[in-house]
Amino acid sequence: MSSPTTDKPIERHTDTTLTPDCDPMGAAISDHYATGHAARLRVLSTVFDEDEMPVSHLFRTFDAMPRLERKAMKLARGRVLDVGAGAGCHALELQRRGLDVTAIDISPLSCATMTKRGVANVTCTNLFSTQLTGEFDTILLLMNGTGIAGRLSGLQPLLLRLRSLLAAGGQVLIDSSDLKYIYENEDGSLDIDLNGPYYGEVDYQMVYKDIKGEPFDWLYVDFPLLKSACTACSLTCELVEEGPHYDYLARLTAALPTNR
Repeated sequence: MSSPTTDKPIERHTDTTLTPDCDPMGAAISDHYATGHAARLRVLSTVFDEDEMPVSHLFRTFDAMPRLERKAMKLARGRVLDVGAGAGCHALELQRRGLDVTAIDISPLSCATMTKRGVANVTCTNLFSTQLTGEFDTILLLMNGTGIAGRLSGLQPLLLRLRSLLAAGGQVLIDSSDLKYIYENEDGSLDIDLNGPYYGEVDYQMVYKDIKGEPFDWLYVDFPLLKSACTACSLTCELVEEGPHYDYLARLTAALPTNR
């Protein structure tokens, strides 16, 4: 079974930053920046067949971005937090548009590459670190940004953390995919165990050369479920646009208090 074609997993953990011997994506990003070429960045999973992430895709310019990402670039405003910034393609584009961007990633190798590429404000940290403070007008989580939740049980904690970092009137721009299509039969029925784990919970492991990353959980969320979780976290959830591969871009904002 092939993994989703448009929303590749970016390896993000929430407990610590990575060391070079456990950072395959960072090593691939560093090699590509230094030499213009990288070896195969392999993506393993117990759910899907082995896949490969094109490292050059992590260095894409605005014109090469998928439609949903281009839409997010246009919607971003004010002080921006780019979560899991990787090689910095989104941060650089938003800087070009004159925005104040803070790019964070748990990979020191990726952060070093972003700095070399000209990202002005780079911090090697994870989203849940107590050292990450401030209020942002836009928080950006792209390349299946809901994945950082890991499992469905982590979705509300992720949303609450994002809400805590929003400035008044701020927004979260986040994308995901509904994996239901993978389990759809020709007659339209779904091959999903309703008593089992949520079908959007996936495990991954990334390998680059002889560097093996730790296995990690990754969450794809259908839009109605994301909207329901947002409501429970006092966030409004707007479907901004749908992509061609069951993917979508959502805009989250703090819900206004109701008068009693």
